[in-house]
Amino acid sequence: FYRQFEAGLILLIVYVDDIIIIGSDSTGISSLKTFLPTQFRTKDLGLLKYFLGIEVMRSKKDIFLSQRKYILDLLTETGKLGAKPCSAPMTPNLQLLAGDSELFEDPERYRKLVGKLNYHTVTRPDIAYAVSVVS
Repeated sequence: FYRQFEAGLILLIVYVDDIIIIGSDSTGISSLKTFLPTQFRTKDLGLLKYFLGIEVMRSKKDIFLSQRKYILDLLTETGKLGAKPCSAPMTPNLQLLAGDSELFEDPERYRKLVGKLNYHTVTRPDIAYAVSVVS
């Protein structure tokens, strides 16, 4: 949701039971944060640090988004924490064909990992093609 005032803009982002309030109108944001608890059970957790697997870090001039912890957890889960990086996430022009190789022992685990990689494309659009191919 958004609301634009002469003083600035306020964005209210809702995901299931989480809310992020951002904008350029600090007075309007304070007013909204005072109003919300009168209508809903809410709690102000302060400055945003982590949301949906994305770390939020700030400097005086910038905001940096990272999924470092998310990927470290994924690498640990898959036993690939010590793996070496590669320049390309997959062989270029790779054609995957049904029946080309052995089936996975646990296809549900594969789907879960592909889903987690798909979510990682939020901060790494450069891997989106490779993730779409394996999905």
